[in-house]
Amino acid sequence: MSEQVSHQRTNVMSKLRRNTGGELLAEFLGTAVLIMFGCGSVAVAVAGLPGSGRQSVPFGAANWLIIAWGWGLAVVFGVYVAGGVSGAHINPAVTLAFAIRRKFPWAKVVPYWAAQVVGAFAGAAVVYAVYHNAIDFYNATQAPPLTRPDSLPTFSIFATFPAQYFGGVWWGPFVDQVVGTALLVGIIAALIDRRNMSPGSNVAPYMIGFVVVAIGLTFGTNAGYAINPARDFGPRLLTFAAGWGNKAFPGNGVWFSNYWWIPIAGPLVGGVLGILIYDLFIGQVLAARVAAGEGPEPGRVPPQRVSTEEERVAAEERERERAAAEGRRPTE
Repeated sequence: MSEQVSHQRTNVMSKLRRNTGGELLAEFLGTAVLIMFGCGSVAVAVAGLPGSGRQSVPFGAANWLIIAWGWGLAVVFGVYVAGGVSGAHINPAVTLAFAIRRKFPWAKVVPYWAAQVVGAFAGAAVVYAVYHNAIDFYNATQAPPLTRPDSLPTFSIFATFPAQYFGGVWWGPFVDQVVGTALLVGIIAALIDRRNMSPGSNVAPYMIGFVVVAIGLTFGTNAGYAINPARDFGPRLLTFAAGWGNKAFPGNGVWFSNYWWIPIAGPLVGGVLGILIYDLFIGQVLAARVAAGEGPEPGRVPPQRVSTEEERVAAEERERERAAAEGRRPTE
């Protein structure tokens, strides 16, 4: 009897892993990897380097480069981890945009969001477990010493806050998040569009990571470039549990208040806007040309001539990508 029950449980788990359950596990792990590398890079820049005696100057441009490249590489490896199973959304804004414009099943949107937030919380918990000594040392060595609820620098290891020059109003950081996420999702749409100049040889994750680096270097100081609701909300939950108090919820500081919702709403709006703009200006043009059997105009990048085997491999890869985006298994 016990063997029969065990066999039934194994069959149920196997079925879950083959379908939506497996995709949620992939989103969980991919997002956790994203946060471990991303928040880990901020921990190095804020507390690790000065606390270890490896940096004696104040936080500066070099530290910001660590953060920008850390988050970029975090995206690369998060996508590589989860891409073959779930499509590696690892970002609720991407999931929503794909549901609106890429036929991703609406029934999977909320489960994907939940997996992403839980994965982000788990990744942040790992970073906290590794760096809590550095965090406490950093706070203790400030003049005057800081408690966690008063320590904005160590809070920023995990979650974001707006720049002081916004003067405490919400619309400036909100617009920043809309623009940054629109750039991210719009360029993701371009990079995975086989009708366009999408990169080959499975290097798209690196290109997406470079997009995140670019956003960090150009818009990052405005509001910490969350550009991902799970990336901010999951670690923010961790900081609330670990003692940062109202810095986390409702998101209060000396020059900002009730900030917690902006890194959620702004990216969701921006993601939808980004994919709509791409489809309006580029996607519909490409679709019209494909429907008419037309290639690029003279003087534009010509279609490459490929062998039959290369065409077969490319077709299989496109089918896998479509299946991942639509939440189904690829056709054999």
